[in-house]
Amino acid sequence: MADIKNTSKGLLPEPTLRRLPWYLAYVRLLDNRHVEYVSSTQIAKEINVDASQIAKDLSFINIKGKTRIGYEVHKLVKELTDFLGFKHKHSAFMIGAGSLGGALMQDVGLAQYGLNIVAGFDVNPDLIGKSICGVPIFGIDELARRQREYGVQIAVLAVPVEHAQQVTDVIIQSGLKAIWNFTPFRIKVPAGIVIQNTSIYAHLAVMYNRMDEMNAK
Repeated sequence: MADIKNTSKGLLPEPTLRRLPWYLAYVRLLDNRHVEYVSSTQIAKEINVDASQIAKDLSFINIKGKTRIGYEVHKLVKELTDFLGFKHKHSAFMIGAGSLGGALMQDVGLAQYGLNIVAGFDVNPDLIGKSICGVPIFGIDELARRQREYGVQIAVLAVPVEHAQQVTDVIIQSGLKAIWNFTPFRIKVPAGIVIQNTSIYAHLAVMYNRMDEMNAK
């Protein structure tokens, strides 16, 4: 899985890896405001994570604050950005250029986190041959040829759920090595393929459930 990363202390726990971008987002705001230092207590108040947990998470990647001063904000931004891989540019293909895929192709924020969508793929003839924000859209039958041309390793998957596994198989056969899955289907991949599931529908279900629980009180 892509959710575990090596550190000098061994494997970084997945929950820690998921929290690190939260810390980065907040300290980036502070850096933009020219704040020099921040404590784990201050970060905790803003993102609702226990201060001791924040200190522990940062210690996993050898980031330590100064006693009674805290963490140097600009340095913390740099070290988190480097560790999380956001500093490096990663090219990706958007598989499925419909409503969700098209929105992701227009999301300039992804580039700030190192992901550059260089081409989209679809089966809809109304989309093929056109572009979204300057990104060309090809037929899915061109995927293997374009992979060789662009050398892309990452696929962002946003196709209808009933086609998720079939398209996944095409992605793998075309030589891509990592899939960011936005469908609610738990796709199956062979060993050696990195997969990250991000189902917005699952998150909706959790939110609705929590709302029902609150309303029932």
